[in-house]
This record gives sequence, C-alpha cells and structure tokens, in this order.
Amino acid sequence: MTQPLRSLLHASHLMSPDDLAATVAAHARMLGVRETVLYLADYEQAVLQPLPGAGVPERQELPIERTLAGRAFRRVEVVHSVAENSYRLWLPLLDGVERLGVIELVLAGEPSDEQHDELRAFVSLVAELTVVNDAYSDVFSRLRRRKTLSLAAEMQWELLPPMSFGTDRVVVTGGLEPAYDVGGDSFDYALNGRTMDLLVIDAVGHGLPAAVLASVAISAYRHARRNRLDLPDIAVEIDAAIATQIGASQFATAVLARLDIGTGRLRWINAGHPEPLIVRGLSLVRLPHCPPSRPLGLQDSKPNYCETRLEPGDRLMLYTDGITEARSPRGEFFGEQRLADFISAAAAAGHPAPETVRRLMRHLLSHQADRLQDDASIVVLEWRTGTERQLQL
Repeated sequence: MTQPLRSLLHASHLMSPDDLAATVAAHARMLGVRETVLYLADYEQAVLQPLPGAGVPERQELPIERTLAGRAFRRVEVVHSVAENSYRLWLPLLDGVERLGVIELVLAGEPSDEQHDELRAFVSLVAELTVVNDAYSDVFSRLRRRKTLSLAAEMQWELLPPMSFGTDRVVVTGGLEPAYDVGGDSFDYALNGRTMDLLVIDAVGHGLPAAVLASVAISAYRHARRNRLDLPDIAVEIDAAIATQIGASQFATAVLARLDIGTGRLRWINAGHPEPLIVRGLSLVRLPHCPPSRPLGLQDSKPNYCETRLEPGDRLMLYTDGITEARSPRGEFFGEQRLADFISAAAAAGHPAPETVRRLMRHLLSHQADRLQDDASIVVLEWRTGTERQLQL
C-alpha cells in the first residue's frame, strides 16, 4: 500500500462523515491530482450530486444520461477528457458491483500506467469509506434525495439490501419505483455459501400501512432464513407474522426463491404473485407451471415449492404487477413480452445488469408518461453469464 493510501486510511478512523470530500481531495493531491470531486447517484439514478467540502471546487449536478460522468457510471469504465493544461478522469465509485456514483480527478497531464493503477486503488478505498461513513451520518442520504421522501419510502429504503450484488457465478440487481413515494413493494436477497435466496413482495394497500406490513414480512423472512429454514417453512413464518402482528384481511403477495449457484437448481414458492420469468438468450422462457398458494397472511397450510434448473446465461426476473400492469396514457399495458424484450435487447447491447435495471425503470416511467399508477419493483438474477467481470473497474 502506498503512502497516500496508508495516510487516507489512517485519517479515516477519526474522520467526520462531513469531512470525507475534503479529506479525499487533500490526499488525492499527494498523488498529483489538482482537483477531486465526489458525486453520488440520487435515489432514482437520474443525476449525480456533487459532495461539497472545504477546498473542494464547486460543481453542478450532472445528468447520468449524455455526460462523461454519466458514461463512467453507466458503463462502469474510466472516461477521460483533455483540455488545455489539464487531464480529467471520471471513474465509477463501486462497492463490489454496486454503483455509488463517480469521482472526478483533474491532473496536469495524462497519468502513467503506474499512477493510473494507484489512482484506481485510491478510488476503491474512497468508495469503501463512503459506504462505511454512510452508516454514521445523514450527509449522503440527504445529498442523494432530490425531493422529500415519504415516511413509507424512508422505511422501505432503510429496509432494502444494496441494489446490486455480484460474484463470479451470480449477479443480482433490484429496481424500485416511485423512489420517493414507494409503499408496499420491496425485495430482499442473501448469498450463503452456494445458496442464493430471493424474495419479492407486494404488500396490500398503499403508503405507511403497506410499508409497515412489508417491514414485518421482510423481517420475518430474514429471521426464518437466518435460522436455516427451508422455503415452505420460511413462507409459514412470514404468513404467521403477518396474520398475528398485522391482523385479519391483511396480506402480501410474494415469490420466494432459492438457487443453488453451483448447479442452477431453482426452487420457488408463488404466494399469489405474478409468475417469475426467464430470459434465455433473446427468448422469453416461462417456468414450469407452479400452482400458486394463497398470499402470505392468508395461508391455510404449508405451501409446496416448485422446481426447475437454470441454464448458464439465464436471467431470472421476479417482479410485482406494477411492472407488467403499468399502463400508458392510451391504456396499453407494459406486459410480460415487452419486459422480456427489453431485458433481451439490453443483454444483446452489452449492458450489465445494474444498468439494464436502471434503464428499465426509466423506460417504465416513460411508458406511463412519468405518472405511476402503482408501486413497481423488480429483481433480475443473472446466473453464470460469463460477463460478470464487466461490472468491475
């Protein structure tokens, strides 16, 4: 580890989160960087917001579409531009494969290969410090919101896992709209050894009551999952939690899934929810028919699971009806085929999973003329596509 990285790591131990931008800029100067600006993506992943700090040059927010900074974010690549007496680098800020934002570095000239490698390592450390300090402060959460979150949305965002996660065998990416006013839609996942667990849930109702129901359901899901219960027993635990803690007539539809990432064996339970879909190559593949059980909170017996096997390169989609039943101003549903076609086209164009889901949610909003009729959420799981490395810088 070089001296600038050691120095930044040492300084971070007693650093206030408010001082992150200034501290990073000061240590970047030790690497020959004239100006350093951190940008974080907003909740909708539409713009990049600059993080202010002492000694940090002022910048405006930048749209993720049609800017060099946005290109670095979208493509997960280093982007550079050359101007008189300066060389500007844009690098994505990554926590694993989760895109936090970008960093802008202005140097006197083009960096050497050795300096370039050192800057990459520096930016990786900055991303980790951003995640760590986010747990201690509201600074980054405030910066990321372009308008006020509803209380229900605040609860849901705090409940969510990172929006993207990946290994060399599986990539999981989620999307959620409306970002600032979501109520009952949510999702969760966890990788334990060879087992990837997934949940997508749609709680009945809207606003705060739906968010409370979803919170109880996901907490029960995590509790049962961490106690190593099998899928049917996990469903029973969630059902009991909703029925006893929320009350009669309240429920949530859901899909619970469990994938063996070594073999591709997929098991799932459908609790009154839209059927999962698979995109295989450029084709839509429907899973074997799985008789749905009652929604969680209304079940009268332990549900049965269904089973199939994924093929390498498959993209599994779990989603709520706010995706497929989204209607245009002319009353045209978004539909399953349009969803599958969008995912297929994105894969053919080489878009990684996180960017595919980001574009999908923008496209869904456009389909409804930016007026969502219902919450919409989706989780896309890619199994062994062979392109997992493209999510790394």
